[in-house]
Amino acid sequence: MARELERMSYKDLTELENKIRKAKAGVQDRTRNQLKEKVEAMVASAGFKMSDLFGGGRGGKGRKVAAKYANPADPTETWTGRGRMPRWLTAKLKDGDKKDKFLIK
Repeated sequence: MARELERMSYKDLTELENKIRKAKAGVQDRTRNQLKEKVEAMVASAGFKMSDLFGGGRGGKGRKVAAKYANPADPTETWTGRGRMPRWLTAKLKDGDKKDKFLIK
């Protein structure tokens, strides 16, 4: 495997790195959802609701907004497009990039 990596071009390595980041994020989401389902089942089997143990959440406020922009260098850094623009995006825009380049597809 190491020999194969050494033979790859920079472009190919970058593409592979992005694929790995996306795969890791997908596995993390799946694992989180599976764990949440297990915890909810345990709580229900004990006769409680999640809100009984962990509070009611947002106190009647709106739903969580999905991320709209992501940092290609670190896909865990996201922004919904609301509120203050994150530093990574501000820096990219100052370098001449367009905001649309960072949209999550």
